[in-house]
Amino acid sequence: MGRSPFPAPPSPPSAAPAAAQPAQPGAAPRAPMPGAAPGQPGGPAAPKKDAVERRTLVVGRGISVQGVVQDAERLVVEGTVEATMIHAAELSVAPGGVFRGEVEVEDAELAGTVDGTLTARGNLTIRATGRLIGTAKCRRLQVEDGGQVTGRLEMITEGATRAATPLGEPITASRPAPVPTPALDPAAPPA
Repeated sequence: MGRSPFPAPPSPPSAAPAAAQPAQPGAAPRAPMPGAAPGQPGGPAAPKKDAVERRTLVVGRGISVQGVVQDAERLVVEGTVEATMIHAAELSVAPGGVFRGEVEVEDAELAGTVDGTLTARGNLTIRATGRLIGTAKCRRLQVEDGGQVTGRLEMITEGATRAATPLGEPITASRPAPVPTPALDPAAPPA
């Protein structure tokens, strides 16, 4: 995610980093210090930054949010979100997370449950633990073994949009009507 919501406390300038102290023989290696800045000794590796940092809303486990979410480019649902309409670039529902409502995103990855209407203008990935209940529209779909889709599914195409087909109903293709051929009379002379 890139940034911590709380600033790290300033360290005194006279304190030497832990890596500068020589290791004692037989001593166990030290675990990373919590809150250590990325890239510093004892801290986690520096996170990879995208060219454009996205505004991210994370709804953590055990947290429930209801209402309207605005200006979030990336929504990560680990708890429960009930929302009327969300426009975002990316939706990620973690295992155990639940999203109820209507959402329109560029890409979506479901390892939890979405109950409502989901439009993914790009990729929709449903992981093995993911469930989609309701209506989904997407350009590209990937469902892992164990992933569940219950409801209506519509593929967004470049050209004319096709009508949505409810799941469980067979899709029939139209073909040209057969052309009648004249019956051959064995007594008739060949033409």
